[in-house]
Amino acid sequence: MLLRRKSSEEMKQVLVIRSDLKMGKGKMVAQAAHGAVSAYIEATRHHPEWAKKWVKHGQKKIAVKVSGEADLLKLADVAVDLGLPCALIRDAGHTQLDPGTLTVLGIGPAPEKKIDILTGDLKLL
Repeated sequence: MLLRRKSSEEMKQVLVIRSDLKMGKGKMVAQAAHGAVSAYIEATRHHPEWAKKWVKHGQKKIAVKVSGEADLLKLADVAVDLGLPCALIRDAGHTQLDPGTLTVLGIGPAPEKKIDILTGDLKLL
């Protein structure tokens, strides 16, 4: 029997969602999807090897929460400093939120160990 070895550099994507906005489930899922797609596009531009590996190995995603906009912006700044592909999502304002409200930060796909430096202590959504 062949055993599949775990890759030494697992890839994942993390979606950081603001919990203070009290978004409905559908709204939250839509915003997270925007974050996932936008961060993936950033990865294909700046780290195409990470994006390809992530797609090939199941597109691992984790959803975590922060308490507000300041935390989201702080994480985005650190993600950029760490060289992680990321995308801040602002709502269009068509339904539950005011136009321009920051809702989600998508980070990665990127090496799991690198993302965990930034998001490893955040609580799961």
